[in-house]
Amino acid sequence: MQTNGFEIDCELNYEVEDPSVFVFNIEAAHLPGQRVLHEHLATLPAIALDQYTDTLGNRFTRFQALPGSLSVRYTASVMVDEMAPPTERGFTSVADLPAEVMPFLLASRYCESDSLFPLAARHFGALHSGYEQVAAICEWIRANIDYEIGTSLSHGTARDILLQRTGVCRDFAHVAIALCRALNIPARFVTGHVQWDVPPPDFHAIFEAFVGGRWILFDPTAMAPTHSVVRIGAGRDAADVAFATIFGRARMTRMSPLTRTLSDGEINHAVPSSRQIVQMLAQAA
Repeated sequence: MQTNGFEIDCELNYEVEDPSVFVFNIEAAHLPGQRVLHEHLATLPAIALDQYTDTLGNRFTRFQALPGSLSVRYTASVMVDEMAPPTERGFTSVADLPAEVMPFLLASRYCESDSLFPLAARHFGALHSGYEQVAAICEWIRANIDYEIGTSLSHGTARDILLQRTGVCRDFAHVAIALCRALNIPARFVTGHVQWDVPPPDFHAIFEAFVGGRWILFDPTAMAPTHSVVRIGAGRDAADVAFATIFGRARMTRMSPLTRTLSDGEINHAVPSSRQIVQMLAQAA
């Protein structure tokens, strides 16, 4: 199994106009196949942080900031295992879906799957159910929706994007999720850190579809290999895992979520040996 290492240095700057409560979802997820070796999150000025995990396993940090300049910085080293290609790619009937997967079949705020069945059936209904349909949905989105920075609507839904035919990764993921759900394929929104050459550094949005009895990552933008994404969160759509939610008045002045891929030598140095693990456990006891 191939393991890829990543170094994250994410800084977000704001000018706070009134006392405001911030909720951030920018920390790397603790998941099977993704190991956070070390991480640190801090604010300037220093503020007491309230950290919690929601029912979907997403990690959040909440705090209240007073008027003035605010900087939030998150650094981490993360190892991500490349997932083996799926051997089973077929459709899982609704009757056989695990109970925890069922919510991802339903329409949500940004993914109006209940309205998109005619479109989904017309373009993808005749294909072999499951992985083939999801792959075809991603190809259709790339061919029919233009990726243009600055065109995304803050409250734009999948239907809005299908009308305007432009958007960014968030919008591509919403359209893909809505079309999958219209075909009774569970799908969920995934956010992550990615190393970008172009466009300017930003968080990335992709999605997972439940086919062949497991969740499989897809990137409808084709801008980043899925094994190079350091996962942050997953939910029904972007409303569940926004990187920042602000209750109050604050203006973002700078965003710099940087990710760097580690070399093999750096990975070997970063990953503790079995002897080091034993020593760390003994010291913690």
